Amino acid sequence: MQRRSALRALSSCLPFVGAAAGGLLASGRDALASDYRALVVVFLNGGNDGSNCLVPTDAAYADYERARTNLALPRASLVPLAGESAGHRFGIHPALAPLAPLYDQGRLAFIANAGPLIVPATAGQVLDRAVPVPPFLLSHFEQVAITQGWAASEDLSGWGGRGLEVLPAALRHSMAAVSMNSSRTLVVGRQSAVTWIGQDEGMQRYWGNADFAQASSLGTQSALRLARGQFANAYTQEYARTLERALADTTALTAAFAAGPVPTADFGDSSLATYLRTIAQLLPVFKRMGLRRQIFLVDWGNFDTHGVQRGSAERTQDYQLARVGKALAGFDASNIASGVDVDVATLVMSEFGRTVRPASGGGSDHAWGNHWWLMGGPVHGGQVVGKFPSPVLGGPDDMDRGRGGRFVPTTATAQVAATMLGWLGVPASGLDVVLPELPNFAQKTLPLMRV
Repeated sequence: MQRRSALRALSSCLPFVGAAAGGLLASGRDALASDYRALVVVFLNGGNDGSNCLVPTDAAYADYERARTNLALPRASLVPLAGESAGHRFGIHPALAPLAPLYDQGRLAFIANAGPLIVPATAGQVLDRAVPVPPFLLSHFEQVAITQGWAASEDLSGWGGRGLEVLPAALRHSMAAVSMNSSRTLVVGRQSAVTWIGQDEGMQRYWGNADFAQASSLGTQSALRLARGQFANAYTQEYARTLERALADTTALTAAFAAGPVPTADFGDSSLATYLRTIAQLLPVFKRMGLRRQIFLVDWGNFDTHGVQRGSAERTQDYQLARVGKALAGFDASNIASGVDVDVATLVMSEFGRTVRPASGGGSDHAWGNHWWLMGGPVHGGQVVGKFPSPVLGGPDDMDRGRGGRFVPTTATAQVAATMLGWLGVPASGLDVVLPELPNFAQKTLPLMRV
């Protein structure tokens, strides 16, 4: 089963790191180890309801409670955030309580009302059809891709993959774009490939009888011979080259797992915990390898909560956010313990927000603008960046003719992406190439990073 899964991954063109990675691991490049930066994107699949993640606790709470009725979190249950920001005092969902100390310590920031935009827009302009808007609004599949950088064209790349391709040459390498599961739009480049990393050492190390920790074993040698074969058919030959590169990746990643101890922090027991624990195990190893810049994509959850959004059942937002909060807190603690804290930023996104007005099934429907958050040592935290929308149904930020509470974003995905890519080292001249909508915005980046 492991071998079949690996071959399916090869067919999807996921793990394409060069053999050079193994040499880097073997030799060590401590001269470069101090210059390492990694962006970890946790994508909450299905449209996470940001209106119940970040809630105003001042006078605006009355508007929130009135609009959300049975979805509203009691004011007393909210975990307060220190200070005032974006014109409000805020609290967060009680399931995200493990993250509140990070905000208070200046290690966590929220990005209010973010989402894909072509040009700056108001709700009135959208209702009057006076401005262009992204295609396929409110559709899961397309909005996942568009939020991750697809421009609704034949170019299927994402903003992370394109950004990595325009980094200065000294920062580029073949293990820069990484996906932990089958979702990968954000890290797909126009020319480069994506590395797939399994949830644990075993998924990398063993392909049937091949053990890539034992290069001389019969199974490993058989796999290598298959990859090095010469074929007259061009497609078969290309598949063999792909296989050879994948085997080199597998060898390097197997060695990386062996070199990094498993973190001891409490991540919880969800699959998200497993993904983030694996990344936390490998980050210090990648830093020692001198890989310098990396983007990781983790796709997790089912936040399409049309019904039963509140409660303890596994499909509720309440239940899932508890797993998110614990896994992220464990990830942050592990990065501090392993010494990569100031090198790693974690961005939590989703394809869209949800209606402020509840749906008939005790949930909420698809919307547009949403609240994201950013965590880590290099983050200028303790603040809510952007304009927080009015939670009034039919209010100034509601583009829904039925007064459902669908916010028009006031912070564009392109601005968030430009901020993160600029931190990674993409020059300002390259940002407009990577993000075609960015020239339409007077403010290119957000005050989210310390360095």
